[in-house]
Amino acid sequence: MGRDETVRRVDRDASHRPDGSLLDWVTSRMVRTENIPVARAISHYGLAVVLVAAALGLTLLLQSVVSTAGFLFFYIAVVVSAWIGGKWPGGLAFILSATAVAYFFTPPVYSFTVDRQSLPLFIEFAASALVVGWFSSWRKHAESELQYVRDELQLRVEERTAELRQTNEQLIAEMAERKRAEEAYYEAQAELARMTRMSAMGALAASISHEVNQPLAAVVTNADACMMWLSSDPPNLGEARAAVESIAQQGTRASDVVRHIRAMFTKGTPERSELQINDLIREVGSLTEGAALRNEVVIQTELGADLPATMGDRVQLQQVIANLILNGIEAMSEVNDRRRLLVIRSEMRNSDEVLVAVRDSGIGIDPKNEKRIFDAFFTTKAQGMGMGLSISHSIIESHGGRLWASGNSDYGATLQFTLPVTLPADRESTS
Repeated sequence: MGRDETVRRVDRDASHRPDGSLLDWVTSRMVRTENIPVARAISHYGLAVVLVAAALGLTLLLQSVVSTAGFLFFYIAVVVSAWIGGKWPGGLAFILSATAVAYFFTPPVYSFTVDRQSLPLFIEFAASALVVGWFSSWRKHAESELQYVRDELQLRVEERTAELRQTNEQLIAEMAERKRAEEAYYEAQAELARMTRMSAMGALAASISHEVNQPLAAVVTNADACMMWLSSDPPNLGEARAAVESIAQQGTRASDVVRHIRAMFTKGTPERSELQINDLIREVGSLTEGAALRNEVVIQTELGADLPATMGDRVQLQQVIANLILNGIEAMSEVNDRRRLLVIRSEMRNSDEVLVAVRDSGIGIDPKNEKRIFDAFFTTKAQGMGMGLSISHSIIESHGGRLWASGNSDYGATLQFTLPVTLPADRESTS
């Protein structure tokens, strides 16, 4: 692109500015003037003079042969000057040609005046020369503008092509990065699945260890008692027999615990039957009397009368009640300034639920841990595993109930759960 085209672009950009003013226009003209080489301008005007002089010389030489047809050279001089130099050099060529024709070829010869008879011929020449000069200048300008547009279009195409090439390279890089991210995601997903399986196995082992510990401890205690009764003189066979029977019962209970907890973690179908919640509370209460006596805890029951039956797995619900009672007893182990009282309450809630609440007078629950205490492996006990409440929460939810904890207004905390009652329609479908 030449410097003239640059000047035209500056002029066009300045004239199309939305805030264009006279100062902007004058500035653009100054830029144009400063960017046009003086030598180039002189050469354009000098070319016009030379062409007109050449046309005059040729016409004078050939006027005896071709007569006024020699005006053709002046036309050529005007057209070439306007094409190469533009409208101003073309205008200079037109003025010089008209002057030469008037002085040398239009009567009276060698005079700048034109008589009346030759005036139409002179006007015809002047008009024709002016038209062809203007047309040549306009055509040159149009071609220059067209070339400028082509160059501009080519430049934009190249810029756009470069942008598209860069965008394509970025897209390829992003696709490669996305593919690497997907591969990393699948690897992380596989690792997470493996860790989940390991966590589930750990939870299963921890839960079995936690739940089986109670009946095994009872087995050991009854075995010691049996040895004591047999070692007495005379041996107390009745008490020994009762201890052996208790050992058998606790061993069977430990086996049931393992079987039911394993079924729970493997999504096995629980053994549901119709049961009375008060009977479960009494059974578990008798099993935990020893732990309460050792910790100097008084267990008080407030069982609602005539509670409807509920459907559930007896062993799993026994484990829930036992966990809540033992947690309440442990929560009061460090209390020395007040009575260690554990209240177990059952009542009807709404018309379709049975509520069981275990209230202690221990150290209470930190409000920020009220929801976390049901998370697996979360515990505030120094020797705890954090599995008892998590398992209990899962059992209650699988029975269609809800288990939650709340702090008491005075001391300690209350853990309570609900179970849906057995409706007559459910009883009929079960039978």
